[in-house]
Amino acid sequence: MLRVGMECHPCQRWLTRIATPYLTQWPDVDFDVRTAFRFDGVEALLGYKIDLLITPDPVETPELLFTPVFDYELVLMVHEAHPLASRACVEPQDLLDEELITVPVTLERLDIYTRFLVPAHCRPRQHRTAETIDLMLQLVCAGRGVTVLPDWLLHEDASGLPIPHCAWEIPASGRASTLV
Repeated sequence: MLRVGMECHPCQRWLTRIATPYLTQWPDVDFDVRTAFRFDGVEALLGYKIDLLITPDPVETPELLFTPVFDYELVLMVHEAHPLASRACVEPQDLLDEELITVPVTLERLDIYTRFLVPAHCRPRQHRTAETIDLMLQLVCAGRGVTVLPDWLLHEDASGLPIPHCAWEIPASGRASTLV
């Protein structure tokens, strides 16, 4: 039994794409995915509740080895009629009057806050969460807010939707999801 923990909503999409070849190649290995995104994956890994963790937030610990599996850039997604849609990049102050839609995790785990808004002492007008990426994209399509997601997800899941994207003006915005 391979028990995989997920701390990342978009990573679930990535895992779905690679699961079929894995299951085909190793038919005798059971495969279980824990998608309780609010759990402490490192604690679950160290406590032998999972065998593998997919996380965007590696931590330094001598007991674990983090291996990057794919790189991505986070991008701001807005409806095509939104005033920011024509902008090539945004600054934290541009989000002061916005409703920001994120996955349901603590603010300390959201790069849009920790690496963009908080250092500039900015907060959006309103923050709400959505349980699924599909719902987040539909809310943006309906003009109900803006969201931040990995660029690859925009190209794969938002293709054909009225959602252009804007880059952030932050240093080192590239990220890597890692296997532990």
